[in-house]
Amino acid sequence: QVHLVESGGDLVQPGGSLRLSCAASGFTLPYYAIGWFRQAPGKEREEISCLTTGDGATYYADSVKGRFIMSRDNAKNTFSLQMDSVKPEDTAVYYCATDYFKPCGSGQFDYWGQGTQVTVSS
Repeated sequence: QVHLVESGGDLVQPGGSLRLSCAASGFTLPYYAIGWFRQAPGKEREEISCLTTGDGATYYADSVKGRFIMSRDNAKNTFSLQMDSVKPEDTAVYYCATDYFKPCGSGQFDYWGQGTQVTVSS
């Protein structure tokens, strides 16, 4: 069973930086898509970044492109989201999620972490 645990959420000032981590375990197949999602109160869940392990391609939503970077630590099987130049509208619960068969952009991944709160405020 795939298990995902997010960490790193915090209160950060506008313009600041934050790094989220997703510790992933339990994979039984070598290739999968894994992404970062967020959901703010009263808003729909948004896929903000996604990586496919087969080809290493990484995708970003326009709302975070140029500010957030998703990366992978192969040795630790950890997926990180470096968040720079954060804005108040980045405030949300951030989740990592993965699926063996559904592609990035589908939003319907089978395995989800518990989420970590990011609050951007002065």
